[in-house]
This record gives sequence, C-alpha cells and structure tokens, in this order.
Amino acid sequence: MSDQKVILVTGGTGLVGQAIRILTEKEERRNDERWVFIGSKDGDLSNLEETRAIYNKYKPNYVIHLAAMVGGLYHNMSNNLEFLRKNIHINDNVLQTSFEYDVKKVISCLSTCIFPDKTTYPIDETMVHNGPPHPSNYGYSYAKRLIDIANHAYYEKHKCIFTSVTPCNVFGPYDNFNPEHSHVIPGLIGRLYRLISQSIFIQSIYKPENSNAESFTVLGSGRPLRQFIYSYDLARLIIWALRNYEEVETIILSVDEKDEVSIKDAASAVAEAFNFKGNLVFDTSAADGQYKKTANNGKLRKYLPDFQFTPFNQAIKETVDWYIKYVNEARN
Repeated sequence: MSDQKVILVTGGTGLVGQAIRILTEKEERRNDERWVFIGSKDGDLSNLEETRAIYNKYKPNYVIHLAAMVGGLYHNMSNNLEFLRKNIHINDNVLQTSFEYDVKKVISCLSTCIFPDKTTYPIDETMVHNGPPHPSNYGYSYAKRLIDIANHAYYEKHKCIFTSVTPCNVFGPYDNFNPEHSHVIPGLIGRLYRLISQSIFIQSIYKPENSNAESFTVLGSGRPLRQFIYSYDLARLIIWALRNYEEVETIILSVDEKDEVSIKDAASAVAEAFNFKGNLVFDTSAADGQYKKTANNGKLRKYLPDFQFTPFNQAIKETVDWYIKYVNEARN
C-alpha cells in the first residue's frame, strides 16, 4: 500500500526488536503500517554513510531506535571507553540522518542505569542529569544521556519530535545469554542451563546416587534490588509510545515500585523455572554494581493507568522455556 507508514526499527534483531516484530505481526498489526527490522548485518550505524544508505533504502517515516553497544555489569566495567564512543557515533548518526530524511518521530531507548548514582528514590524523568551515573557503566550512561540532550536540541532548532523511553532492566526471549556480555537474568539462565546440562551428562555416565547435590554460584551478594520488565510488555509500551506519545521529554517504562525484586529473588525464580533443586551460593567477592535504581512510573500510569504487566515468575518461566527450546539458535 502506497499510503503505508514505514517504521524502521534499529536493533530490530535483538531482545526488544524481536518482541516488537512478533507483536506487530499479530495482535498489534495495522494495515497502514509497514515495519522494517534491521540488525548489524544490514549496516554499521556507527558509520554515517552506511546509516544514510539504510535510510535511502527504506525511506522511513518513523524510527524506533534500539541499536546500541550493550553489555552486563562486568563487560561495562572493562570497556567504558568503547561503550562511550560506539554509542555516541550510533546515536548521532541515527538522529542526524532521521532529521535529513524528514522522519516524523524517533523514539530512542534509554535505560534507568543512566540516572545518577547518588540520588533520592524513586527516580523520575526530571532527574536524569542531576549527577554522575554509577562509575561501573559511565561510558554507556553518558552516551545514552546525550540522546536526551540531542532530542531537546533538535526540537529547539527544528521542531523535530525526537523523544525517548527509559525502561528498567529488560529480559525475555531473544536476549543475549553469553556469560561475558549478558545482563543479570539472561546470564543466570545461560549459566544455570550449562550447569544442569553438564550435570546431566556426568550423571548419565557415572550415575551418582544424589543427583541434587549440585550448587549454583551467583555472582555478587544477591542483595541489590532491581525492577525487571518483560520484553513483550516493553514492546507493547514502545508501540503505544510510537502511536500516541508526543512529548520530547523521556518517559519511564517500568513495572511498579512494589514489583522490585532482589538479585537473590531473581536467581531463585530462575532456579524454580528450571526445577533446579540444588543450592544457590552467592560469591560475595564479585562486584554488586549499583545497589538500587528504583524508578517511579507515575507518568506512564497517568497515560495508561490500567496497563497490566506480566507477573515476574511467569515471565521468567516463559523465558526459560524459550531458551531451552531454542538454545542452539540463541545468542550464547
């Protein structure tokens, strides 16, 4: 259809991009929208000419910008310079090229990890720039903060509706389960799956009497608190934002404050989903990162007071089941 709106999703092959793709092919499908999902194989967004080539090919009317260099706590701690430079280049190229191609709206994806380390809780949309982020991921955080700065600058100079959403910790199918680069929940899932698989292999050979004697080590104390959002819930909210949210100011997309859980609780939920009967051991010599970053979703609730988030344990179980089924195709 010639009157279709073309919606380009950068990072479209990743965790959130895949959730958006699945939803827009089914329950969120609209005949006046054509969705295009691109990944790193389609071009390097840190290269301006390759970015322009992508826009020239698809001629998007709207952009959901999810592409980024991302990683978990330990990967960030070792590579702050790379996270800073790579993401600055990607974000600048996407926003400037969107302006050049007269894109009507860009929604970029930030993260609650960009908020100040020393702050009061809960955090809200007005507090993004109130102080330095946690030193463990300052490269990624400052690069993401600059999107918010750029959005306001493009609006001030050109009246562009370039905005952003700020989710809490995201997890779900199609996540990165690589232990060196993953966030906490996919990291736990991938590591526990490998432990169980190895244990089953050993049991099949040696047949030990007690098959439940295995223990699973979780890095850190387990005490830090996090809000986790299921990728399909976040995808629904981003689709809503594309169609309805017109502010330049960012909006926090997070579960409610009461749904915050500890890393220990998250590890227990993963173990339960695997039906793992062994002990959880916490390696307190490993860094915990930021203790908490509780976000207030009051702005979201004013727009969508009745939005229902998937219960945490259900979302963990669905993610574990997906990983077990597609382990050979997953990012490991």
